[in-house]
Amino acid sequence: MSESIALEADAATPLRPSPQSTLLRLGVVFACWAFFLGNLAAIGWIWVANGNLPFHSLAEAMSRLGGLTGLLAAYLALIQVLLLARLPWLEHLAGFDRLTVWHRINGFACLLLVLAHTVMTVYGYGLGNHTSFASEFWMMVGQGAFPGMVTATIGTALFVVVSISSLVLVRTRLPYELWYAVHLTAYAAIALAWFHEIPVGGELALNPGDADYWRALFFGTLALLAFRVGTPLVDAFRFRLRVVAVVPEGGGVTSLRMSGRRLDRLGASAGQFFIWRFLAPGQWWSAHPFSLSAAPDGRSLRISVKASGDHSSAIGAIAPGTRVVAEGPFGHFTASRRRREKTLLLAGGIGITPVRALAEVLEGDVVIVHRVHSERDKTFAGELATIARERGLLLHYVVGESAGREPLSPAELRALVPDLAERDVYLCGPPGLIAALRRTLLRAGVSRRQLHIERFAL
Repeated sequence: MSESIALEADAATPLRPSPQSTLLRLGVVFACWAFFLGNLAAIGWIWVANGNLPFHSLAEAMSRLGGLTGLLAAYLALIQVLLLARLPWLEHLAGFDRLTVWHRINGFACLLLVLAHTVMTVYGYGLGNHTSFASEFWMMVGQGAFPGMVTATIGTALFVVVSISSLVLVRTRLPYELWYAVHLTAYAAIALAWFHEIPVGGELALNPGDADYWRALFFGTLALLAFRVGTPLVDAFRFRLRVVAVVPEGGGVTSLRMSGRRLDRLGASAGQFFIWRFLAPGQWWSAHPFSLSAAPDGRSLRISVKASGDHSSAIGAIAPGTRVVAEGPFGHFTASRRRREKTLLLAGGIGITPVRALAEVLEGDVVIVHRVHSERDKTFAGELATIARERGLLLHYVVGESAGREPLSPAELRALVPDLAERDVYLCGPPGLIAALRRTLLRAGVSRRQLHIERFAL
């Protein structure tokens, strides 16, 4: 089922970034890769310079390669912290979605290296001492043959728990609050491993300069983590955000409007999101990402939340006057990413929230398509109709269950938007729906460069 409201069209002409912004972006990309690969090379040099090559026996090879995998695992653990330290320049460069993907890939690589380090080191020493794996492991940990082994073993166990909680089959069955709490233990795992790295890590213990280099990496990362924790607290005092209105929107969606001081200095744009913490009973300890559902005006911010879990279901009970800690803004789902005059805003379900904000600010020929299961799910129907009428936009609703088929076929999309391939496409919604619609758009002739995606997943 499809409905339409109003149309106004302009010619499609590419919008290109300035040469200065392109050069700056390339410079930052080069600096990031130089930092990452340069430290990998430094770690490799430390390992080689300490006489780890050549190998003369299997026991020697296993124990020395165990040392290398340990160094690499510890380094990738620090990279894990940096990837989601929410550094503004890094988030602006890559986008939160991409950083989250890199964080997940790097996390599993880190876990594999930690396990390889454990198995290869214990097995190598066991071969050299002519003992079994279990006996060697007990001697190292249970009998305290090496300092820091107990804390390192606990840290390894925490890494395993965090990685298991990140698997799709597990993550989708865990409450967000529990998943988030489990993930926080990764910081404890990194801290516990520290007590093992220099005293036992032969490469780092042999040379004071190497140990100082490792301390600089570790405590430099710790300083950036302090930035991540401290910035929202400073901003809480700086902007004094409070809830000023709580409005039921229907369909299980509630809107909260926050006001404060000098909110224009936040630099927020329509389409971005913040990580919100409401200082109310039962809410203060949990932080969640929610997109702005209205273009920021410098005086207030609005979010709209669909009740889908314990935290989101309690949003409607938050009282006006509640203090708010907001971390952000984050995300590249903004008008600045547009490259063409013609734009399609495609939303699934509650993914309409950042799309509704973008509809207020995007210029040119704009089409909105909202895919919903039922009439009850038409969040912001009145507001969108008003925006479409006042700004000359075309608004489509596609209503109905998918019933096992793709939510929109290429033919259906082209029927709604005949010049689809000429448009930038902003796509937002639940991860499963986004994956299906992304495949459909690519089959319908939309290039990857034209796609701008915001996934409701963290």
